[in-house]
Amino acid sequence: MVNRLSGLVVASVLSVAGPQAVWAEDNPIPRVQDLGHPATNLREWRAQIERATVQVTGVQLNRTDTELEIVLESAEDQPLQIDATQFRTEGNSLVAEIPNAVLALPAGQAFVAENPIADIATVQVTQQDSNTIRVSVTGTNALPTTEVTLTTAGLAYSLNPAGEEPDEELVVTGAGQRGYRVPNSSAATRTDTPLRDIPQSIQIIPQELLQDQRADVTSALLNAPSVRVGSPSNFDAVRAQVRGFFTSPTVDGIVARDFNGVSANIGPDLTGIEQIEVLQGPNSILFGSSSPGGTINFVTKRPLSDPYYFVEASAGSFDFYRGEVDLSGPLDRDKNILYRLNSSYRDQELFTDSSRTRNFVIAPVLSFALGEDTTLSVEGTYKHLSRDNATHGLPIVGTILDNPLGDVPRSRNLTESDAEVRQTRIGYKLEHQFNENWSLNHAFRYGWMEFDTFGRFPGALGADNRTLSTSFSDISDQYFDYRMTTNVVGKFATGSIQHQLLFGVDLGRSDIELKFTGLEGPPIDLFDPTFGASPGAVTFSSEDSIVTDELGILLQDQITLADNLKVLIGGRFDMFRQTGDFGNPDLVQTGEAFSPRLGIVYQPIEPISLYANYSRSFEPIIGRSRDDSTFEPTRGTQFEIGVKADLSDRLSATLAWYNITQKNVLTTDPIDDNFSVQTGEQRSRGVELSVAGEILPGWNIFASYAYNDARITEDNNSDLVNNRVQRTAPHAASLWTTYEIQEGDFQGLGFGVGLFYVGDRAGDNANTFELPSYLTTDAAIFYKRNGFRAAINIKNLFDVEYFEGSFNRNRIFYGAPLTVQASFSWTF
Repeated sequence: MVNRLSGLVVASVLSVAGPQAVWAEDNPIPRVQDLGHPATNLREWRAQIERATVQVTGVQLNRTDTELEIVLESAEDQPLQIDATQFRTEGNSLVAEIPNAVLALPAGQAFVAENPIADIATVQVTQQDSNTIRVSVTGTNALPTTEVTLTTAGLAYSLNPAGEEPDEELVVTGAGQRGYRVPNSSAATRTDTPLRDIPQSIQIIPQELLQDQRADVTSALLNAPSVRVGSPSNFDAVRAQVRGFFTSPTVDGIVARDFNGVSANIGPDLTGIEQIEVLQGPNSILFGSSSPGGTINFVTKRPLSDPYYFVEASAGSFDFYRGEVDLSGPLDRDKNILYRLNSSYRDQELFTDSSRTRNFVIAPVLSFALGEDTTLSVEGTYKHLSRDNATHGLPIVGTILDNPLGDVPRSRNLTESDAEVRQTRIGYKLEHQFNENWSLNHAFRYGWMEFDTFGRFPGALGADNRTLSTSFSDISDQYFDYRMTTNVVGKFATGSIQHQLLFGVDLGRSDIELKFTGLEGPPIDLFDPTFGASPGAVTFSSEDSIVTDELGILLQDQITLADNLKVLIGGRFDMFRQTGDFGNPDLVQTGEAFSPRLGIVYQPIEPISLYANYSRSFEPIIGRSRDDSTFEPTRGTQFEIGVKADLSDRLSATLAWYNITQKNVLTTDPIDDNFSVQTGEQRSRGVELSVAGEILPGWNIFASYAYNDARITEDNNSDLVNNRVQRTAPHAASLWTTYEIQEGDFQGLGFGVGLFYVGDRAGDNANTFELPSYLTTDAAIFYKRNGFRAAINIKNLFDVEYFEGSFNRNRIFYGAPLTVQASFSWTF
């Protein structure tokens, strides 16, 4: 048997097939010539193994109290081609894939062993496809703690994660996850739970997809058709709708309270981001005040235990230049102190006249092992974004609607402005394992952002169809945010029923300071603009400060009634206090809300999960009504049913149907239109289908379709009832697929193609106009070999003229034309 030393599988003889492969101690060291291969050296012998198909004629299990050995017997004791990079975890399972092998068992079937040892439920050896064998070791309630080794022809490999030394590709993701399929998520339950066991639709946009597409925030979210980004791609903030409702993003499952989605300031660059998780439906049980449509969670990269160095340079259309580094590894011999440093700089002109963006990001992380059971991580992020003349849109006449004087070119930009955005985020996370069943995690984060801009902005189009009014704006905003979250997680059993209990406490404070001065501006000609005008008299000035304090208490239980029947039940009680309002600094508003969640998952067969959930959300509304009473929070209620299917161990699909109702929506007071009343209601219904993973070796796919019918169901203005909600589209779909050649002279060469469709969108709640549908095509060609990667990415391949979004009839945004980017990276 093999021994473990310093996290590696070792033996008393030479390692042959990488850090996990050793000659078993109880076998003599074979010589190459004794193996029956006419090779002259070890390299040739291993190359011949890779070309050969080996028959597995038997499977044996050798057990001790602490170790399980899986022995794969082959004809004439031929060694199998074991690639340790194919070892991974999926939920409670340890998985290994063995290429160029076929099962030839006497019974002609797969090998299955039930409960071979205390904490292992099953061991399965199955034929995955015509020439690949899959070994799966599933723990009883969690990943097996038993040492599991896989032995073939005298070579032994550890399947346990602690015994693996990640290769270069594994290191890229920072968590051992490769490909387009991500099986686990912690944000949806605050526990590391397989997606198939969560009664909720969750779409995860993984790191490999982000790299293949060379995506920024806006283009990445096109892969989630249930998400609509309301702001143009040159904006720094993510102003997004999920399932028809506006939402604010979170980072690592921690909220950042803000005004209009600005202070989170995730965009536009994805430096330091590992993956994007779209948690569909109400998530107030996790985050307190939140949208009923869903939450976009950005997961940051974590330190790695082995040295990893990544450098990339990119250049492209419209004077696009970008450089990035991603460095990680241990700072001491025992790997108790780990670091990661992500940083990038981007300088880019946009397709609109005189527009330019410069963005610098640095995101360091340090992780300290304070003992075997305690880890402390300290992290920070600094961003500095400069924007010159970021377009604020064009009028509808001359873009969507005909203008008798002609069409307005999509490069036309009537904005003169300079903007500076600076953001700092500092925090820590403490994790402690009391024993194998109980753990604690505690996190704190402080965020600060400053937004300054001064410029001349276009207004409404005049009756002559060419003259627009303009105004000057001087804005200086600051956002301060403090978040503390503490979770205690425990596992226990009541009879045969298993529980995973979570108790959480969240504290938060946000402080928003807004300064605005409006000044007169001269008109501008839509077809022959002149710039450089001076501002006129002050028309409006305001200084506002809003402070919000929050306390949330969460209790959740993930109950396993049987291996194929799981229930998620929980509730959260929130209290909040807001001081200040626009124009009323002395206003004090308090409120409370209870947010329940109930879900059930039934798995009739192992690859299929049928689920249903009921959940509620709330969002406070700042202000008072005509009778000086404060507003109640809006309340969202969702019913959702769906099915999740593992089409293979590398390919999964989700189909969901949902119905969301939001009440207490503000509408115009019928007595005095200077005030509002809470008699409005909106409803969103829809269907979502997504497929992600690997179809065949080297062929990846990430595809989604969303049907969303978001409508105003109650309003004091009867003309708005049954109208579609602004910016929502009934139909949206995306498809991205890549293929990488796996062997031969062209091994490492790959191709990608993407299709992104967005249907007609309501331009405003009155539905006075629509943004027309569009279909764009992206393409990519790349080459990877020995840590080097070169790629060319083409966006909007056929140069389709389309409209990305709108704020109103005077602010319509064109989408970008044909864009080409080339990138070169080195990983070592």
